[in-house]
Amino acid sequence: MKIFGFGKRSGGDWRAFLDAAPVGLFEAGADGRFTYANARFADMLGRPAAEIVGGLRLADILDAPPGNGGPGAVFAEPDRVSGETRLRRLSGPPVLVSIDLTRERDVLRGVVRDAGREREMAAALQRGERTFRRFFDNAPVGIALIDSHGRLTETNASFRRLAGVEREDAIGRSLGEFVAAEDRNNLVDRIRTLAANSAGRDAPGNDTQGRIVLRLATRAGKEIDVAIFARPLDDTAGPDGAIIVHLLDMTEQKRLETQFAQSQKMQAVGQLAGGVAHDFNNLLTAMIGFCDLLLLRHQPGDSSFADIMQIRQNANRAANLVRQLLAFSRQQTLQPKVLDVTEVLTELSHLLRRLIGAAIELKVVHARDPWLLRVDQGQLEQVIINLAVNARDAMGKGGVLTIRTSNAARTAPERHGDEEIPAGDYVRIDVEDTGTGIPADILGRIFEPFFSTKAVGSGTGLGLSTVYGIVRQTGGFVLVASTVGKGSTFSLLLPRFVGPAPGEADGAAQTRRRDLTGAGTVLLVEDEDAVRLFGARALRNKGYKVVEAKTGDAALDIVRDMGTEIDLMITDVVMPQMDGTTLIREARKLFPEMKIVCISGYAEEQFRQNLEGFENVHFLPKPFSLDQLAAKAKEAMRPPG
Repeated sequence: MKIFGFGKRSGGDWRAFLDAAPVGLFEAGADGRFTYANARFADMLGRPAAEIVGGLRLADILDAPPGNGGPGAVFAEPDRVSGETRLRRLSGPPVLVSIDLTRERDVLRGVVRDAGREREMAAALQRGERTFRRFFDNAPVGIALIDSHGRLTETNASFRRLAGVEREDAIGRSLGEFVAAEDRNNLVDRIRTLAANSAGRDAPGNDTQGRIVLRLATRAGKEIDVAIFARPLDDTAGPDGAIIVHLLDMTEQKRLETQFAQSQKMQAVGQLAGGVAHDFNNLLTAMIGFCDLLLLRHQPGDSSFADIMQIRQNANRAANLVRQLLAFSRQQTLQPKVLDVTEVLTELSHLLRRLIGAAIELKVVHARDPWLLRVDQGQLEQVIINLAVNARDAMGKGGVLTIRTSNAARTAPERHGDEEIPAGDYVRIDVEDTGTGIPADILGRIFEPFFSTKAVGSGTGLGLSTVYGIVRQTGGFVLVASTVGKGSTFSLLLPRFVGPAPGEADGAAQTRRRDLTGAGTVLLVEDEDAVRLFGARALRNKGYKVVEAKTGDAALDIVRDMGTEIDLMITDVVMPQMDGTTLIREARKLFPEMKIVCISGYAEEQFRQNLEGFENVHFLPKPFSLDQLAAKAKEAMRPPG
């Protein structure tokens, strides 16, 4: 007798072999009585194999035979029947199984598998496939499977989004078709290297995972910077195996890199502007100062008076240029005063009409009872002029330029782009044009230095960056709204000034300060010879005794020697070796009540931060005139109260 092809004399291991099978095995005779059952089949029935063999028939354990017909159908044609049925167990509910029955003469052999478990495994496999498909399609990076020739065999949704194609348009095409022409050879070389090395990817020196950065050419004609990672799909891929490719969109990273590089450039240019402005301020201080000394000897009727005034006026114009440089680097010294924006715009409107030309209509709409501002009037005028010139250039064939003021109270913080505007009261100035507008893709770059959409030679690219620097240093904000073909609106939000309006008391104070003569000993510390020489002569002309020092170290020695004989120390802030702030600290350690005036072309806030806790320290911005120097000295010497 043979059981599943094993003869009786085939050895003693066949029963152990069949019992270890993961499926149920049985044989039955022509009458359906079992002649053999392995251990797995006995477990399914919950009965001992000895009870099954010779004691049970196939019909006793089947709810219904597989296929159509009654119990005898298993012996009918055809010789092979497959299907699902339920086995009656000794205890417990019937179990769903899948049976393959084979008839050979009068012997029926069967293979039984647990259909419920198979269904669970199939369902788990389907769930796994669905889960994988979701991960695959919803991955934030593009994924593609290509053959060794670079043809796409599978793609995910992110890849298709980057390439701008549907799945059916991608499968079968070469990956190189989606890459910019100049980067295509680089990609092809990488795929060839991977295909050649895929069979021995663990061998030393084999580069089986590479990262290359190139541009993806989309169907819409745009190019996207992507990083491509490629590697063989598995170790056994061989020269004809598949390669998996991951594409990472580098657009945002490139944008951040560009912004970082731009910020470094802005910082470098700002430092350069600050350094240049410092040297120019020293030159201009000397020029303006010596002009003032000459004007003391040359009255308006003198033939040299007009020439001296021309020199002085041009020096003041140069000082305005220096302030623009410092405004760009946000380091300029502001001279704020309380202003009514209506009065400023009324005075400025005459200049604006000449600037914009006859083809453009200027409308100025004033707010009713506008709040006061405390700003540097020259810098505010410079902001309005820059915006008006920009608007003029955007309206080449004419249009309307509207400047509108209003009071803006914000009860809660508001976010605009990368900036958050705190709650508070602001004076709003809108500069609106009917020009060409600004495209959305460059709107975020308009405040960058040297960025300009104008033709070469038509602009410096510093106008709007200067506007931004001035407004932000004033504590305000710049908002932009633009529609291509309709125009742009630049909105300035400047903090409201809360305090007494300028009145007669201020005028009386100005009158009192017209007498600029004084008395006392002044220590003048300045490393620039021309500035020191002018300052010393100017102060001596006003009645002061002046002691000069070229360096901070020399000045400190004089302080130690003269002590309380010094009524006032006027010192530059930026000097070699010992700077002005260090000199002030050391001098105040020796004489805490010493009166001090700092002179500098840099912003007052910069050195104030380094002198926290020190009182009665005055500041005079460069360049200054003779009268401004004398007035500041008298102000500092005046007793408190």
